[in-house]
Amino acid sequence: MIRLSGRLRASLIIGGQGIRARKLRTFLSMVSLFLGVLAVVVVQAGAEIANRAMLADIELSQGKDGTRQMYLSPEGQTVPVALEVLKGRTDAVAMTGTRAIIGEPGVKPINEGGAPIDQPGYGGPRMRCDETGCYPMDDGTTGAPQGQAVELQLVGLTGDIRQFRPFRPSQGQWLDFGGEPSLAPRLVLNEEAAKAFTRYHVPAEMRVDGATANPTPQIIGVVDDGGYQPAAYVRTDELMNWMPVSSVGDTSSGPGLQVLMTPAAVEVEHILRARLVAAGTPEDRIHVNTVQTLKQMSTELALMRWIFLGMAALVLLIGVAGILNVGLATVGERIEEFALRRAVGTPRLLLAGIVLAETLLTGLLTAGLAIGAGVVGLKLALMMFGSRFPSLEGVAFPWQAGVAGVIAGLVAGILGGLVPALRAARIPISTVMRA
Repeated sequence: MIRLSGRLRASLIIGGQGIRARKLRTFLSMVSLFLGVLAVVVVQAGAEIANRAMLADIELSQGKDGTRQMYLSPEGQTVPVALEVLKGRTDAVAMTGTRAIIGEPGVKPINEGGAPIDQPGYGGPRMRCDETGCYPMDDGTTGAPQGQAVELQLVGLTGDIRQFRPFRPSQGQWLDFGGEPSLAPRLVLNEEAAKAFTRYHVPAEMRVDGATANPTPQIIGVVDDGGYQPAAYVRTDELMNWMPVSSVGDTSSGPGLQVLMTPAAVEVEHILRARLVAAGTPEDRIHVNTVQTLKQMSTELALMRWIFLGMAALVLLIGVAGILNVGLATVGERIEEFALRRAVGTPRLLLAGIVLAETLLTGLLTAGLAIGAGVVGLKLALMMFGSRFPSLEGVAFPWQAGVAGVIAGLVAGILGGLVPALRAARIPISTVMRA
């Protein structure tokens, strides 16, 4: 059990009695200090919440920090080998991309080129480029009339990608990777695609590049994936019911093949690399990198935090000046008391400790009130604005802000009470003769 020394215990007890005896002055000191400590708490909490919100938005598109990403060109046996190695794995997921058009057959989609639904002129026909130049690709809709159809990016998944890219559920449910693949592909739309299907009522026929027939999809849910173009997610094995594996990762219709792995999936990475090289994939075409978003943004985030902490420190110094002013006035009124204590043998250090204990306790009480106000303020803000900012969903008051508030209260107590404490310690014993 930790025991306080006699002088420290006496300082705290007498300091607490002084606070209780001078409630009005203590209240005025706390009022002058409250805004400064609250500013530190708000800045620290705001910085932590902003960091989390920024990282959450980046994680949707790039992945969580530490995620290993492998980019593969789909030529040769790359796609079949990757899908075979990763089948049933939970620590690695393969993503394939292709183009799909859902709606009336033989018409141009409303958002040609997969453009955002609010910017139909952003896309345009797909282009193919070679040494002679770039020219539009004939995808079967050249010269076709405009009709009720929506073009989107169709992303095939071998497993649950949310452990790497934490999509936020919006409606319905996510893909279930258990059980046998359905002949009617189950799709989960992103919010941009959901906007298109809410605005336009299109027939449920899906044309996929490279497919042998047009399947009828089932839309089972909507997620926020941070994307600005229409996209849908589907199980790769359900997609392969309608198209050959060689067309699943066609680079003319999508980004090819991407594999996301946990940092612990070293064995999977080695096996996949060895199998791909054995299948004829040049090793220099197998690119792996690690997501390090926090490291890349650390300098910018730290600079922003220090700027706001500097502004909060200025407000805190105003509170320190208030405590200092009240402390000096209090010591001036208690000169006879301190001189009498010196006359009966109280050490100078204990007198200084009594005054310093009062300001420290005042600083701690103020810090507690400021932290409480920060917690309540955050809850009210989330209740009022949380629905507008999905990245703030489930945000709790950061403990770093509480620690910063306590430290600010202690520092303010020391700075505001140091000069009054030294003045109290220097009061001569002869002053008691005035009484």
